[in-house]
Amino acid sequence: MKFKKIHIIINPASGQDEPILSYLNQAFGDTGIEWDVSITKKDTDAATLAQSLIGKVDVIAVYGGDGSVSEVAQVLRGQATPLAIIPGGTANVVSKELGIPQNTIEAISLLKQDTAEVVSIDMGMVNEEPFMIRVNLGIMADMIVEADRELKNKVGQLAYGITALQTMIKSEPSKYTMTIDGQPVTEEGVALTVTNCGSIGIGNYSFLPDISIHDGLLDVLLLRQAKLGTVLRLAGTTLLQTDSEVLKHWKCREIRITLDHSQKAILDDCEKEVQSLHIQVLPGALNVVVPPRSTL
Repeated sequence: MKFKKIHIIINPASGQDEPILSYLNQAFGDTGIEWDVSITKKDTDAATLAQSLIGKVDVIAVYGGDGSVSEVAQVLRGQATPLAIIPGGTANVVSKELGIPQNTIEAISLLKQDTAEVVSIDMGMVNEEPFMIRVNLGIMADMIVEADRELKNKVGQLAYGITALQTMIKSEPSKYTMTIDGQPVTEEGVALTVTNCGSIGIGNYSFLPDISIHDGLLDVLLLRQAKLGTVLRLAGTTLLQTDSEVLKHWKCREIRITLDHSQKAILDDCEKEVQSLHIQVLPGALNVVVPPRSTL
């Protein structure tokens, strides 16, 4: 697909440090493509900028991390205007899920190629708020909340792993009372994730091989324990892409969760305090630019 008018929203606080404006100028300078940029600021977020661009450009691109990408995705949900991702964050979960090049120059180059495709992907809705990636509870939420920005800048994605080990030490199981597509389920665990993406943001690894952002379903993952042996088996499950007794897995279109006490939840990149959640899948809710499917 050929794009004639492109607008790029840049988050200067993202995890990368590179000359993005120079890259854009080099990529589009002699193509005839009309392009412009906006910069997020303290009082102007990515969602506000995207809202003002709907219907005025062929594609809205985001250079930043998953937080910025999710902000724009929430605004573009149900709109014809597609989202393009230029990975510029720490984990870049969505771009890895979609096979988008992680190299900035290559990701920009995709936007000027006739072979680029626009596909529809799923999103989710939690307590009437849309999300793109996942909802995390327990230590999966704590490791994101407590990950230090300076540490993320120094070691990148490893910061989450380091923080996860720290939070495991003080973790206590929670009781999760759930209704999954109408079926009652009660379990105890140290982490619960309802995810739209399989990617864990490290390399090409995913939680499990059958999790897809295109299948019209959400995946519910429960980690029962946070002991070292359990975590090592979980790592093996992810690396080998196999099922494991340490990780319970359900697929669903709708889930209601009641917690035994109020706790922190991460909705994509947003922190909330919750005690109950109602989560639904939104099939094919967002249009995104991806490489030709023959290359994925």
